[in-house]
Amino acid sequence: MHRVYSVVVFVILASLDNVAIGIVPPLYGSIGDDFGVGEGHIALATTIMFMISAVAAIGWAYAGDRTDRKPVLIAGTAIWVAGTAWSGLATGYGSFLGAQVLAAFGLGAVASVSFAVVSDLISPKRRGLVMSFWGLSQGVGTLVGTLAGGILGHTDWRKPFLMTAVAGTVATLAYLFTYNVPRGDSQPELAGIDYDERIHHDHLSIILGRRTNLWLILQGGTAQIAFGSLVWLPVLFRARAEDQGYSAGTAVLVGSVFATIFQLGAALSILGGLAGDRLQRRTPRGRALVAAVGVLAAVPFYVVLFFVPMKITVPDSADTGAVIRGVLDNVVTEPTVAGCLAIAVFALMLTSANSPNWFAMIADVNPPEHRGTVYSLGNLVNGAGRAGGNVLVAVAFQRLAGAFPPPLNYAVGLASFQLFFVPTGIMYWLASRTVAADMAATHAALLAKASERGPDGDVGGDPSVAVERLTAQQDPGTGR
Repeated sequence: MHRVYSVVVFVILASLDNVAIGIVPPLYGSIGDDFGVGEGHIALATTIMFMISAVAAIGWAYAGDRTDRKPVLIAGTAIWVAGTAWSGLATGYGSFLGAQVLAAFGLGAVASVSFAVVSDLISPKRRGLVMSFWGLSQGVGTLVGTLAGGILGHTDWRKPFLMTAVAGTVATLAYLFTYNVPRGDSQPELAGIDYDERIHHDHLSIILGRRTNLWLILQGGTAQIAFGSLVWLPVLFRARAEDQGYSAGTAVLVGSVFATIFQLGAALSILGGLAGDRLQRRTPRGRALVAAVGVLAAVPFYVVLFFVPMKITVPDSADTGAVIRGVLDNVVTEPTVAGCLAIAVFALMLTSANSPNWFAMIADVNPPEHRGTVYSLGNLVNGAGRAGGNVLVAVAFQRLAGAFPPPLNYAVGLASFQLFFVPTGIMYWLASRTVAADMAATHAALLAKASERGPDGDVGGDPSVAVERLTAQQDPGTGR
């Protein structure tokens, strides 16, 4: 029960840090108007937030891989909660930007350190499925942030920041009572072994010497340019509502609700995790191939999504509940909205196969003391790509506005940026060619460590016992 409680708390923490990021994009216009600056200035704050959290994650992850991970996570969570609360209390653009920087520094700890902890709770043969739930919690957090920004913030943009900070404080208190997971707890090679290995500064060459790690790290650069552009999805739908004559407040709410509904396909990442687990039993290339096919197949569906016309019918300037009900009614009664929803769900289902299999492969090819750091290196490249996508697509919208009036400029810009998924798929295919050798080398290294120690860390364990433990975890049909 203590483990179950701990997993639930980790899922909530992973979700909340994405809420803190997701509440800003729907409020670009409202925050900018209050501070007397343009949307681009507030978008810049989001870009800086992506970059700082990604850079800070490396330091947090290294500290987590070297020391006790629990106080590291508590410190990081407390910092992002303070920054989020400050964001809601900011009186000017400079103050808001400083608050976002502080929050970003703390956010870097949550994903990278908690990933290492969660990977120690999951057996290798179920990594795809369980990691899909963990990754899904982050996607849900982004959706909740988008929805909270639109619903709670359409009349007062400060409210969602303050409420998220309160929720983060409660989650931090809950985390104090979680189970302190030993490193390597889920590895069959290390069953009964007191595994006390720690990362050292000279291990970077070892990490990058695993060729699969290089492809897993680099793919995020192009993937996140495409994903980073999608934070503008509420803006596209808001512009469509304004183009149909709706007031600014109603348009913001419509954009946030539509964007939230259309991203529900991310919940189907569970199917991608299951597919990865299933194919992995047949070939070590399984997870990488599922991710490659998913991101490549999604591109044409995204392109179609942004150009399908939508007829929006909601009560203008009505209360929040009435507008939300109107949006939900459109999903059922308006064919154009229903068609867009079906395309969006399918496209997001395909790209969501990327996430759980990426998590699982990092755990597959790296020993426990390297996982947090490898994740953070990947997250750094992800952050650079996402920040770049967020900035470049904003510039693209401005340049395209001369030739295509809103909302068409948003549609053209977003569709163009989905082509960055193509090199991502190629890199996953390249990873599929190296993953078998890297997995075998890591398993051999863990078995060697286990053979050096008996139960409770005693030196001189029997190597045959470690081999028997690993054999017991193999698939009887394939021997893997």
